Amino acid sequence: MTAALRIAALSRRFGGVVAVHDVDADVAPQEIIAVIGPNGAGKTTLFNLITGFLPPTSGNVYYHGQRITGWPASRIAALGVIRTFQNPLIFGETTVVENVMAGCHRWTRTGLLQAALALPAARREDRQVYDAAREALAVVGLEDREQDPARDLPFGQQRLLEIARALAARPTVLLLDEPTAGLSAPEARGLVALMRRLRDGGVTFVVIEHNMDVVMDAADRVIVLDYGEKIAEGPPQAVQRDRRVIAAYLGEEDAVPQAAGPAAAPTPETRP
Repeated sequence: MTAALRIAALSRRFGGVVAVHDVDADVAPQEIIAVIGPNGAGKTTLFNLITGFLPPTSGNVYYHGQRITGWPASRIAALGVIRTFQNPLIFGETTVVENVMAGCHRWTRTGLLQAALALPAARREDRQVYDAAREALAVVGLEDREQDPARDLPFGQQRLLEIARALAARPTVLLLDEPTAGLSAPEARGLVALMRRLRDGGVTFVVIEHNMDVVMDAADRVIVLDYGEKIAEGPPQAVQRDRRVIAAYLGEEDAVPQAAGPAAAPTPETRP
């Protein structure tokens, strides 16, 4: 089976700083991959390289076997590789539903002239876009806020709004950067359930996540980065017991887990 995403020897340097070094990973279709690691491990830089927001210093990215290295972000998004950001990017002065409608541009076909002339095809598509945006808001539980200014949403709901906009783009691969930050425990559980439903419907996920409960519940596989290098990869239960992972989080080369269950998972996100 061809990987939905393939990352091959991907590296990125900023002057003398190596942010990502020689990372390899295959993401199968309809898989949920969690990317974890201490702050400064290179997780968001890896997302930026995959989605075209940064060019790699070396290495390649493939989408279903097609090399997309160096493509602009807009062209990669047009394939269906959609991302969210560590800090939600919203249009604060527009309404919640208008924010989500902006995500529909990937699949709309009406040209500027058709829209300007308000031709029947343009009006039909406008209605489709509005309906799709409302459906995405309902999926994340924001349907009652659709006419509110986006700036009025609390931080957690702004994150859900950005996820709704990503869903409205009809992604094939969805990269979520810290999606549960700012969410309540019930909201985080709801997001895990949503990812599973979407995965079953055909969406592939790569998720940067600090909440280890979410990682354990949602991920099929975990990739661990430390100082830009991949130090571990595997099922969540195996990764949480990996001595290299524990050392990366706790800063102790001889660190060992104290229990076999989820409580043994490292949780600090800062280096000592």
